[in-house]
Amino acid sequence: MAIEDLGAEMVARHVGVEPSGDAFNSIQLQNGTNRPFNPMVNSGAITVTALLHSCHGAATFDHILDRMSAAAGRRLQVDEAVYQSERRTGHRNRAIAHLLLNFGLVHEQAEQALDVYFRQCAVLVTCHDLAMMGATLANMGRHPVTGVQVFDLLAVRSMLAIMFTCGMYDYSGEWAFRVGVPAKSGVAGGVMAVVNRQVGIATYSPRLDARGNSARGIEVCVELAARFGLHAFDCLNFGSNFLKAVL
Repeated sequence: MAIEDLGAEMVARHVGVEPSGDAFNSIQLQNGTNRPFNPMVNSGAITVTALLHSCHGAATFDHILDRMSAAAGRRLQVDEAVYQSERRTGHRNRAIAHLLLNFGLVHEQAEQALDVYFRQCAVLVTCHDLAMMGATLANMGRHPVTGVQVFDLLAVRSMLAIMFTCGMYDYSGEWAFRVGVPAKSGVAGGVMAVVNRQVGIATYSPRLDARGNSARGIEVCVELAARFGLHAFDCLNFGSNFLKAVL
């Protein structure tokens, strides 16, 4: 969404695309540029939210929720209790936001942008919703059931590339080796994987490993990739013919 609104060049000035090798909530920026390493860790996600807030102001969260709902194929809602908890206890994220403000990577309304970040972290989704979001990304930004073009094609390409290299925190390298598809995990226990132009996959299991990823979700995806040849470099992966082959 930030790439669509501001362009890839502007977004790249504020956030990088390199794996960090650190925990998802690390209070650390790139040496030299002082940018967050990538949009998949907290510092990068807060920066991207602030970029959207600089465009949309008070309407930012509604803008985000509308797009997330279109990707899921149904109207999503916020868990207000989770939002209030995030807002009340999110001191580490608040420290990250003010560090970013110090380096001029977020605008002066950093607290308002951070509030949007807290609220979007509390959006309720099911495992099916995650799978449909993954399928929308797999289908070049178009929801496969509703037919709505949710995301711009070039923005999807950029997003999938970053998901492939950074989406599983500091497990991303081994994920690329074992599973070999773009993915994003969350500390709630969800994992969303995208087999480009083929299928979206989602798992939900709250027990996390030391890196903040769903332990069972990873193993399920490893098994699916091995059984169906989903790895991007697997000789069994025939691109957009995969679903026909399975059916």
